[in-house]
Amino acid sequence: MFVFPMTAKRRILFQNTLNKKEMDKTLDATQEIIDFIEKNQERFYRVAFAYVKNKDNALDVVHNAIVKALQKQHSLRKRQYLQTWFFRILINESITFIHKNKKVIFFDDLAELEDLSVSNGVQEEYFDLYSAIDHLPVKLKTVIILRYFEDMKLSAIAEITSTNLSTTKSRLYKALEVLKLDMEGIEND
Repeated sequence: MFVFPMTAKRRILFQNTLNKKEMDKTLDATQEIIDFIEKNQERFYRVAFAYVKNKDNALDVVHNAIVKALQKQHSLRKRQYLQTWFFRILINESITFIHKNKKVIFFDDLAELEDLSVSNGVQEEYFDLYSAIDHLPVKLKTVIILRYFEDMKLSAIAEITSTNLSTTKSRLYKALEVLKLDMEGIEND
C-alpha cells in the first residue's frame, strides 16, 4: 500500500482543522461552565459564606473557585459531573481560605447576620445553631452544609467529598449527634 506524502501545506491545514475542532470544543465547555456559574452563583455564595462568615471573603472565595475552574476545565472528564466538580473546587477553596487565615472566623457585624436572616428566612434563634455548625470539624461541617443548606442528596455529597456513601452517612449522623449535644448544652445554660 502506498501512502501519499503529506505536503507542508496539507499538514498545516490538517493541524489547523484539529486545532479548530479542539478550540470549538474548549469554547463550548467554557460556555457551559460560565452558564452553570451564572445560574448557580447564589448557591456558591451561600456555601462559601457558610464557611468564611464574611461577605467580602465569601465573594473572594467564589471568585477564586471560578478562576480555578476555568483554568482547570480540561480536568473535567464528563460534563454530567460539572456540579460535583465545581462544588469540590469551591469547598476546597473555602477550606484553604480558612487555613490561610488560621483563625476562627465569626460574623464581622450584626448587619451581615441580619442580611443573611432576611435573604434566607432565618430567624435570630438559629444563631446558636449556626454557631454550633461553625464549630464542627471541617468534614462534618461540609456534609451538614451540603445536605441541609444546599439540599443535596447523600450520593452527590459523597461524590463531592470523594468518599463512599456509607462514610458520608456516618459523617452526617455523627454531625447531627454532635449538634444535638451542643444544642442541648446551650438550652441547659
